[in-house]
Amino acid sequence: MDEIKLMKGNEAMAEAAIRAGCHAYFGYPITPQSEVLEYLSSEMIKRGGVVLQAESEVASINMVYGAAGAGARVMTTSSSPGISLMQEGISYIAAAELPCLLVNIQRGGPGLGTIQPSQADYFQSTKGGGHGDYHLIVLAPDSVQEMADFVYDGFDLADKYKNPVMILADGALGQMMEKVKFKEYDTTKRKTPNWASTGKTKDRERNVITTLFIQSERMELQNKILQEKYKLICDNEVKYESIQTDDAEFIIVAYGLSARIGHKAQQLLREQGVKAGLLRPITLYPYPYDIINKLSDKAKAFLVLELNAGQMVEDVKLAVNGKKGVHFFGKMGGIIPSPEEVVEEMKNIIKKS
Repeated sequence: MDEIKLMKGNEAMAEAAIRAGCHAYFGYPITPQSEVLEYLSSEMIKRGGVVLQAESEVASINMVYGAAGAGARVMTTSSSPGISLMQEGISYIAAAELPCLLVNIQRGGPGLGTIQPSQADYFQSTKGGGHGDYHLIVLAPDSVQEMADFVYDGFDLADKYKNPVMILADGALGQMMEKVKFKEYDTTKRKTPNWASTGKTKDRERNVITTLFIQSERMELQNKILQEKYKLICDNEVKYESIQTDDAEFIIVAYGLSARIGHKAQQLLREQGVKAGLLRPITLYPYPYDIINKLSDKAKAFLVLELNAGQMVEDVKLAVNGKKGVHFFGKMGGIIPSPEEVVEEMKNIIKKS
């Protein structure tokens, strides 16, 4: 039977990781995600997992690299500055085609910034924050329930595509408490993959995991393999939520915490006679370009709502492709807009349409 608990987002995510069969966690404390490490340090060790507080974020991501190469189901979590420190290791993991789960509970920046919620790491997460041509699969939850659910989904997607997956949330979602239901999950289905570097070579050829390809032709071949995989991901893994967009003339596009605000604003606009809809991207990579382009055939204008200076708005503009106006409304530094502010911004757009 499904079990319902009242938990913080960070703690729900940590509990889901244990239930999803995570073998090892390597991380370093940073607000506002330190509860993940704290929870796992207490609970995961009791239930057969390995938890290690590394000496730095750089060390922790390279420990993830090693454990993933050995075939373990492994994860790390951090917050914006910590994720920045991990970028070289993330690029290595992506190039080596190793599955793992990464979590960024975003805080305001740039620099050390603030511990308040932000969405300013969108570019870093979706465009490849490290060197080289690579992509993460990026999932954007908007509730504590989804923070838990996306752990299961993230591990499964990572295994399916041999690719790192990131859950991109924020300080508010990490700290808020909501009811969460943990679904049943069969951890016995996952076996040590045959490509893993396990040290056992008696019954097979040895496995070599590397990202070093000195010859240009071999490096290009590896890049082509990766690009073919990313195309497959884009063809099969796009997810989004569409709310009252069928007849919508004005559409709010928002993800994560902003989508919760946008949904309330959309409801208020409907109550005031405005045909408003909400499009919530759930996968930020792959991005739902096609549905946004399709909606632009009927909608009069789009309003992109983000907790940053304007990042996802560029993807919405690419999707709309100049057919309709795309407007932006955002807050920075950890400030969260009210639904009423979003309503006023949309009314200003309507007046100009």
